[in-house]
Amino acid sequence: MALQEVRPRWLDRSAEKSCEKRKFEGARVSDLNISNFIWNIADDVLRDVYVRGKYRDVILPMTVIRRLDAVLEPTKDAVLAMKAQLDKAGVANQHAALCQASGEAFYNTSQFRLRDLTSRARRQQLKSDFEAYLDGFSPNVQEVLDKFKFRNQIPTLVEADALGFLIEKFLDPSVNLSPKPVLHQDGSVRLPGLDNHSMGTIFEELIRRFNEENNEEAGEHFTPRDVVELMAYLIFMPIADEIQSGTYLVYDGACGTGGMLTVAEETLIKLATDHGKEVSVHLYGQEVNPETFAISKADLILKGEGAEAENMKYGSTLSSDAFPSSEFDFMLSNPPYGKSWKSDLDRLGGKKDITDPRFVIEHDGDPEYSLITRSSDGQMVFLANMLSKMKKATKVGSRIAEVHNGSSLFTGDAGSGESNVRRWVIENDWLEAIIALPLNIFYNTGIATYIWVLSNRKADSRKGKVQLIDATAWFKPLRKNLGKKNCILGPDDIKRICDSFLNSEESEQSKIFPNAAFGYWKVTVERPLRLKVELSASAQRRFAKTCAEAAEEPLTGVVEAVAERLGEGPHLDFNRFLEEAEAVAGKRGVRMTAKRQKLLMAGLGIKDPGAEPVIKKASKIKPGADAESDALYGNYHRTVGGKTAIVEFEPDTELRDTEQVPFLEDGGIEAFFRREVLPHAADAWIDPSKTVIGYEISFTRHFYKPQPLRTLQEIEADIRALEQETEGLLEDVLTGGR
Repeated sequence: MALQEVRPRWLDRSAEKSCEKRKFEGARVSDLNISNFIWNIADDVLRDVYVRGKYRDVILPMTVIRRLDAVLEPTKDAVLAMKAQLDKAGVANQHAALCQASGEAFYNTSQFRLRDLTSRARRQQLKSDFEAYLDGFSPNVQEVLDKFKFRNQIPTLVEADALGFLIEKFLDPSVNLSPKPVLHQDGSVRLPGLDNHSMGTIFEELIRRFNEENNEEAGEHFTPRDVVELMAYLIFMPIADEIQSGTYLVYDGACGTGGMLTVAEETLIKLATDHGKEVSVHLYGQEVNPETFAISKADLILKGEGAEAENMKYGSTLSSDAFPSSEFDFMLSNPPYGKSWKSDLDRLGGKKDITDPRFVIEHDGDPEYSLITRSSDGQMVFLANMLSKMKKATKVGSRIAEVHNGSSLFTGDAGSGESNVRRWVIENDWLEAIIALPLNIFYNTGIATYIWVLSNRKADSRKGKVQLIDATAWFKPLRKNLGKKNCILGPDDIKRICDSFLNSEESEQSKIFPNAAFGYWKVTVERPLRLKVELSASAQRRFAKTCAEAAEEPLTGVVEAVAERLGEGPHLDFNRFLEEAEAVAGKRGVRMTAKRQKLLMAGLGIKDPGAEPVIKKASKIKPGADAESDALYGNYHRTVGGKTAIVEFEPDTELRDTEQVPFLEDGGIEAFFRREVLPHAADAWIDPSKTVIGYEISFTRHFYKPQPLRTLQEIEADIRALEQETEGLLEDVLTGGR
């Protein structure tokens, strides 16, 4: 479908009104004023009470409380009347009736409005009444307050005589946090109402500024709105024509403040409406940070979506999945990257004992295929969690957009958890595209980031293929940085990315590859162990000591007898020495066990590249065996005891190496081995038992643009300039500047 059919709000704005002119994205001027006003409350009220890093512990929950209070104010009397009526009738379960009275998904049954508390002169009376006011909120709001741990701040505020001042500041008549406008006496609007979207934008800006001040983990709490809108369009636009009237479930396993879910809901509803469909969207999220969880739940409560707010769950998605049996239509996420998940892994039983079906699956005949990554970085485990929740029985299936840093593309050797996740995704043909975003597009990190787009219902034209889009140069610079964010995805940039994706176009910035282009075999290359033997008197004495320590004294006599027969050497054929040792041992009644053979090898063998390879075992040649092909895998056709046999050599672990052979290598592993290995190591062979499949995705390889070499004239000009610059310096040094 064409991009014009489903235009983001960004694309409806004129280019002249670019977002760089705003203090923060998507905000009205009044939103900016309110955000700055609330931010300044911290300096005005809390400066001598808290260190700056603790301001957020008060300001964020108070912002929520004031907003709730403003929303509930028109129906306060109705709620109190309903409460009295229910109490008189002895009704125990009052929640539904009180919500109906408030007209919202929440309520407050205390006798107080926030403005009633400003007249309290005594600190302890204010403390008591404020706590009673908080206790009056409905259970869903209580969970929000508990996760903010706001009650813990009240004693500090009271002791500093700051609580009353704080409440007064939030009730300032010059600022309106209510959804209803404030009017002049003549009925004209003095202060516009603050809708839910604008309230959410203010939340985001406050959190961003607090994060910037506290230098918190890169991008941990929320994702810039331009990136979120791009992600939403990447998952919705390809199936816009397939959206039907009905119910759709949207999930974010690292939901932060819930911004991705909100944008996804808005986008899907608008998309359906534009196509004449009516959809109901249900949001599900989980968040481990109590403060951001509180904000995400509060945001939905403020929107009157009480049922949706109950789908916001607190806890770790990895170790305590809140939706273990659920499947979702659409999933978006920006999981933490470069952050340890060791505590989650330990709670799941540790790397060896974990049995969670999200992370230990069956794939390619392996019933215990592991998707468990390094404990130092859990971002790919979040992806595995999402993939476990894909719908399998619907026409549209599930679509996923998830943000990762560069390590998800290539970190992890073949067979590692990271590589296994990539393999599982690509071999199931779920990966549609990966988009490289501009640097410094996030608030608190300047590292390279990528959007992965996945679906278990690929269009026929995409099957068996993966599209890589290099959008690193598609951005608009900001006039003033927002944290580390110095650029934004403007309307043209979003359109360009979406068009490249929707049209599956091939260009300098968009390339399409077969799935196999990202797979490889990690091949183990062995070289034979070559040992010589020296049987000098000093060597025998050392060996005798070794035998005594190992309680293998009978071997000492065997070696002495062999030395008499062969001489002290050096002997460049360990196999010949071993034959003699076995013969002597047999005559003396000494069994030549595997342990004793290893003792001879370790005690008397000396590595020598000129020695013969040490034979591990010999076996019969099977009919039809090809000597050249067998030799590639360490099965050499040699004469042993007058008969031709298959001979395997002991590998030299110090010479062991690995080669990475692409799936698309012409001729496969054998052709690569003949061309790249045998010319340099003629005695090398492949150990097929150690061959492991791996997957990696290298943007650098596919989009690398080499810098042109400088001309000789340019180099000469630089040299001459340096000569002029340094002329006379040596003389000054030698003469001391005289």
